[in-house]
Amino acid sequence: MLSLRQNPITIALLLLTPCLSFADEVKVAVAANFAQPLEEIAKAFQKDTGNTLLISSGATGKLFTQIQNGAPFEVMISADSKTPKKLVKAELALADTQFTYAKGKLVLWSADANTVDSKGDVLKTGKYTHLAVGNPKTAPYGTAAYEALDKLGLTASLSSKLVQGENINQVKQFVDTGNAELGFVATSQVYKDGKLIKGSAWEVPTSLYSPLTQDAVLLKKGEDNPAAVALLNYLKGDKAKTIIHSYGYID
Repeated sequence: MLSLRQNPITIALLLLTPCLSFADEVKVAVAANFAQPLEEIAKAFQKDTGNTLLISSGATGKLFTQIQNGAPFEVMISADSKTPKKLVKAELALADTQFTYAKGKLVLWSADANTVDSKGDVLKTGKYTHLAVGNPKTAPYGTAAYEALDKLGLTASLSSKLVQGENINQVKQFVDTGNAELGFVATSQVYKDGKLIKGSAWEVPTSLYSPLTQDAVLLKKGEDNPAAVALLNYLKGDKAKTIIHSYGYID
Protein backbone atom coordinates (compact mmCIF):
# COMPACT_ATOMS: atom_id res chain seq x y z
CA MET A 1 0.00 0.00 0.00
CA LEU A 2 1.32 3.45 -0.88
CA SER A 3 1.75 5.89 1.98
CA LEU A 4 0.73 9.55 1.69
CA ARG A 5 4.41 10.37 1.58
CA GLN A 6 4.77 8.18 -1.45
CA ASN A 7 1.67 9.58 -3.26
CA PRO A 8 1.74 13.37 -3.74
CA ILE A 9 -1.43 13.23 -5.87
CA THR A 10 -3.34 11.75 -2.94
CA ILE A 11 -2.04 14.50 -0.68
CA ALA A 12 -3.20 17.18 -3.14
CA LEU A 13 -6.66 15.65 -3.35
CA LEU A 14 -6.98 15.46 0.43
CA LEU A 15 -5.98 19.08 0.75
CA LEU A 16 -8.51 20.08 -1.90
CA THR A 17 -11.44 18.12 -0.47
CA PRO A 18 -12.14 20.37 2.55
CA CYS A 19 -12.38 23.40 0.23
CA LEU A 20 -14.90 21.66 -1.98
CA SER A 21 -17.01 20.59 0.98
CA PHE A 22 -17.90 24.21 1.69
CA ALA A 23 -19.83 24.45 -1.59
CA ASP A 24 -23.54 23.95 -1.05
CA GLU A 25 -26.92 24.24 -2.74
CA VAL A 26 -29.74 26.67 -2.04
CA LYS A 27 -33.35 25.86 -2.91
CA VAL A 28 -34.90 29.15 -4.02
CA ALA A 29 -38.52 30.06 -4.74
CA VAL A 30 -38.55 33.13 -6.99
CA ALA A 31 -41.34 35.24 -8.45
CA ALA A 32 -41.67 34.79 -12.20
CA ASN A 33 -40.70 38.38 -13.02
CA PHE A 34 -37.30 37.92 -11.34
CA ALA A 35 -36.49 34.47 -12.69
CA GLN A 36 -34.25 35.64 -15.52
CA PRO A 37 -32.24 38.14 -13.43
CA LEU A 38 -31.79 35.47 -10.77
CA GLU A 39 -30.40 33.03 -13.34
CA GLU A 40 -27.74 35.61 -14.16
CA ILE A 41 -27.08 36.33 -10.49
CA ALA A 42 -26.82 32.58 -9.84
CA LYS A 43 -23.88 32.31 -12.24
CA ALA A 44 -22.01 35.12 -10.51
CA PHE A 45 -22.91 33.72 -7.09
CA GLN A 46 -21.57 30.28 -8.00
CA LYS A 47 -18.39 31.75 -9.44
CA ASP A 48 -17.76 33.86 -6.34
CA THR A 49 -18.84 31.42 -3.61
CA GLY A 50 -18.90 27.95 -5.15
CA ASN A 51 -22.55 27.60 -4.08
CA THR A 52 -25.28 26.71 -6.56
CA LEU A 53 -28.94 27.71 -6.73
CA LEU A 54 -31.80 25.31 -7.38
CA ILE A 55 -34.40 27.72 -8.74
CA SER A 56 -38.16 27.24 -8.91
CA SER A 57 -40.14 30.16 -10.36
CA GLY A 58 -43.83 30.91 -10.46
CA ALA A 59 -46.57 33.23 -9.28
CA THR A 60 -45.84 34.60 -5.83
CA GLY A 61 -49.17 33.40 -4.47
CA LYS A 62 -48.63 29.89 -5.81
CA LEU A 63 -45.15 29.72 -4.28
CA PHE A 64 -46.58 30.85 -0.94
CA THR A 65 -49.06 27.97 -1.04
CA GLN A 66 -46.29 25.50 -1.88
CA ILE A 67 -44.21 26.70 1.06
CA GLN A 68 -47.25 26.41 3.34
CA ASN A 69 -47.66 22.85 2.14
CA GLY A 70 -44.09 21.90 3.00
CA ALA A 71 -42.09 22.60 -0.16
CA PRO A 72 -38.37 22.41 0.69
CA PHE A 73 -37.47 25.98 -0.29
CA GLU A 74 -34.87 27.80 1.79
CA VAL A 75 -35.16 31.32 0.36
CA MET A 76 -38.19 33.19 -0.98
CA ILE A 77 -37.62 35.98 -3.50
CA SER A 78 -41.05 37.54 -3.84
CA ALA A 79 -42.74 39.98 -6.22
CA ASP A 80 -44.15 41.89 -3.26
CA SER A 81 -43.49 42.64 0.40
CA LYS A 82 -46.77 41.22 1.69
CA THR A 83 -46.01 37.58 1.00
CA PRO A 84 -42.73 37.46 2.96
CA LYS A 85 -44.57 39.13 5.85
CA LYS A 86 -47.26 36.44 5.65
CA LEU A 87 -44.54 33.78 5.74
CA VAL A 88 -43.03 35.38 8.84
CA LYS A 89 -46.45 35.57 10.49
CA ALA A 90 -46.99 31.88 9.73
CA GLU A 91 -43.60 31.15 11.33
CA LEU A 92 -42.26 29.84 8.05
CA ALA A 93 -39.65 32.60 7.65
CA LEU A 94 -37.33 34.67 9.83
CA ALA A 95 -38.53 38.24 10.37
CA ASP A 96 -35.10 39.85 10.77
CA THR A 97 -33.96 38.60 7.35
CA GLN A 98 -36.64 40.26 5.21
CA PHE A 99 -35.43 43.11 3.00
CA THR A 100 -36.30 44.88 -0.26
CA TYR A 101 -34.03 43.75 -3.09
CA ALA A 102 -35.75 45.69 -5.92
CA LYS A 103 -38.73 47.72 -7.03
CA GLY A 104 -40.37 46.66 -10.24
CA LYS A 105 -42.07 48.54 -13.05
CA LEU A 106 -45.12 47.62 -15.13
CA VAL A 107 -45.03 47.74 -18.92
CA LEU A 108 -47.69 47.41 -21.61
CA TRP A 109 -45.96 45.32 -24.27
CA SER A 110 -46.54 43.86 -27.71
CA ALA A 111 -44.28 41.55 -29.68
CA ASP A 112 -45.11 43.68 -32.73
CA ALA A 113 -42.93 46.75 -33.16
CA ASN A 114 -45.81 48.94 -34.37
CA THR A 115 -48.61 48.11 -31.95
CA VAL A 116 -47.92 50.02 -28.72
CA ASP A 117 -47.51 53.79 -28.88
CA SER A 118 -45.42 55.92 -26.52
CA LYS A 119 -48.47 57.03 -24.48
CA GLY A 120 -50.33 53.73 -24.29
CA ASP A 121 -53.28 55.13 -26.23
CA VAL A 122 -53.62 51.76 -27.96
CA LEU A 123 -55.50 50.58 -24.88
CA LYS A 124 -58.32 53.01 -25.64
CA THR A 125 -58.61 52.27 -29.35
CA GLY A 126 -59.92 48.77 -28.82
CA LYS A 127 -58.26 47.65 -32.06
CA TYR A 128 -57.12 44.35 -30.63
CA THR A 129 -58.77 41.11 -29.60
CA HIS A 130 -56.97 40.13 -26.40
CA LEU A 131 -55.11 41.90 -23.59
CA ALA A 132 -53.13 39.58 -21.32
CA VAL A 133 -52.83 40.27 -17.58
CA GLY A 134 -51.57 38.33 -14.58
CA ASN A 135 -54.00 36.76 -12.15
CA PRO A 136 -54.36 39.36 -9.37
CA LYS A 137 -55.00 36.61 -6.81
CA THR A 138 -51.53 35.15 -7.25
CA ALA A 139 -49.41 37.65 -9.22
CA PRO A 140 -48.62 41.14 -7.83
CA TYR A 141 -47.98 42.41 -11.36
CA GLY A 142 -51.50 41.28 -12.21
CA THR A 143 -52.81 43.37 -9.33
CA ALA A 144 -50.83 46.35 -10.65
CA ALA A 145 -52.28 45.86 -14.14
CA TYR A 146 -55.84 45.93 -12.85
CA GLU A 147 -55.08 49.00 -10.76
CA ALA A 148 -53.79 50.78 -13.86
CA LEU A 149 -56.86 49.82 -15.88
CA ASP A 150 -59.11 51.04 -13.07
CA LYS A 151 -57.40 54.41 -12.89
CA LEU A 152 -57.59 54.74 -16.65
CA GLY A 153 -61.31 53.95 -16.48
CA LEU A 154 -60.94 51.00 -18.85
CA THR A 155 -61.65 47.93 -16.70
CA ALA A 156 -65.31 47.58 -17.64
CA SER A 157 -64.92 48.35 -21.34
CA LEU A 158 -62.02 45.93 -21.78
CA SER A 159 -63.34 43.08 -19.61
CA SER A 160 -64.27 40.94 -22.62
CA LYS A 161 -60.76 41.26 -24.05
CA LEU A 162 -58.84 40.26 -20.90
CA VAL A 163 -57.06 36.92 -20.70
CA GLN A 164 -55.32 35.94 -17.48
CA GLY A 165 -51.99 34.23 -17.06
CA GLU A 166 -51.17 32.33 -13.90
CA ASN A 167 -47.94 34.33 -13.60
CA ILE A 168 -46.19 37.12 -15.42
CA ASN A 169 -44.12 34.71 -17.55
CA GLN A 170 -47.31 33.13 -18.86
CA VAL A 171 -48.62 36.60 -19.71
CA LYS A 172 -45.51 37.26 -21.78
CA GLN A 173 -45.88 33.86 -23.42
CA PHE A 174 -49.44 34.74 -24.48
CA VAL A 175 -48.12 37.84 -26.22
CA ASP A 176 -45.03 36.12 -27.65
CA THR A 177 -47.15 33.43 -29.27
CA GLY A 178 -49.77 35.83 -30.63
CA ASN A 179 -52.56 34.55 -28.41
CA ALA A 180 -52.83 38.14 -27.17
CA GLU A 181 -51.74 41.23 -29.06
CA LEU A 182 -50.94 43.11 -25.87
CA GLY A 183 -50.01 42.30 -22.31
CA PHE A 184 -48.99 43.90 -19.04
CA VAL A 185 -45.58 42.49 -18.15
CA ALA A 186 -42.58 43.41 -16.01
CA THR A 187 -39.89 45.69 -17.37
CA SER A 188 -37.38 42.96 -16.56
CA GLN A 189 -38.94 40.67 -19.15
CA VAL A 190 -38.64 42.97 -22.15
CA TYR A 191 -35.85 45.42 -21.36
CA LYS A 192 -32.11 44.84 -20.91
CA ASP A 193 -29.58 47.56 -20.19
CA GLY A 194 -32.20 50.23 -20.78
CA LYS A 195 -33.16 48.98 -24.24
CA LEU A 196 -36.33 47.25 -25.41
CA ILE A 197 -35.35 43.77 -26.55
CA LYS A 198 -38.09 43.50 -29.18
CA GLY A 199 -41.58 44.68 -30.02
CA SER A 200 -43.09 47.91 -28.72
CA ALA A 201 -43.83 49.05 -25.20
CA TRP A 202 -45.25 51.75 -22.94
CA GLU A 203 -43.85 52.09 -19.45
CA VAL A 204 -46.95 52.51 -17.32
CA PRO A 205 -46.66 55.60 -15.08
CA THR A 206 -46.03 54.51 -11.49
CA SER A 207 -48.83 56.84 -10.40
CA LEU A 208 -51.31 54.34 -11.89
CA TYR A 209 -50.44 51.42 -9.59
CA SER A 210 -49.21 50.67 -6.10
CA PRO A 211 -45.41 50.39 -5.71
CA LEU A 212 -44.09 46.99 -6.76
CA THR A 213 -41.80 46.60 -3.76
CA GLN A 214 -40.14 43.20 -3.97
CA ASP A 215 -38.76 41.54 -0.84
CA ALA A 216 -36.67 38.47 -0.12
CA VAL A 217 -36.63 36.46 3.10
CA LEU A 218 -34.85 33.47 4.63
CA LEU A 219 -37.23 30.59 5.17
CA LYS A 220 -37.09 28.41 8.27
CA LYS A 221 -35.81 25.49 6.22
CA GLY A 222 -32.78 27.55 5.24
CA GLU A 223 -31.72 28.89 8.62
CA ASP A 224 -29.08 26.17 9.05
CA ASN A 225 -27.75 26.50 5.51
CA PRO A 226 -24.88 29.06 5.37
CA ALA A 227 -25.24 29.20 1.59
CA ALA A 228 -28.83 30.42 1.91
CA VAL A 229 -27.71 33.22 4.23
CA ALA A 230 -24.87 33.99 1.82
CA LEU A 231 -27.33 34.34 -1.06
CA LEU A 232 -29.39 36.97 0.76
CA ASN A 233 -26.22 38.90 1.54
CA TYR A 234 -25.12 38.56 -2.07
CA LEU A 235 -28.39 40.09 -3.29
CA LYS A 236 -27.49 43.22 -1.32
CA GLY A 237 -24.05 43.49 -2.91
CA ASP A 238 -22.84 45.57 -5.84
CA LYS A 239 -22.57 42.71 -8.35
CA ALA A 240 -26.16 41.63 -7.84
CA LYS A 241 -27.41 45.22 -7.84
CA THR A 242 -25.71 45.87 -11.17
CA ILE A 243 -27.51 42.90 -12.68
CA ILE A 244 -30.82 43.88 -11.07
CA HIS A 245 -30.59 47.43 -12.43
CA SER A 246 -29.73 46.14 -15.90
CA TYR A 247 -33.20 44.55 -16.04
CA GLY A 248 -34.94 47.84 -15.32
CA TYR A 249 -35.57 47.49 -11.59
CA ILE A 250 -35.11 50.52 -9.37
CA ASP A 251 -33.96 50.92 -5.76
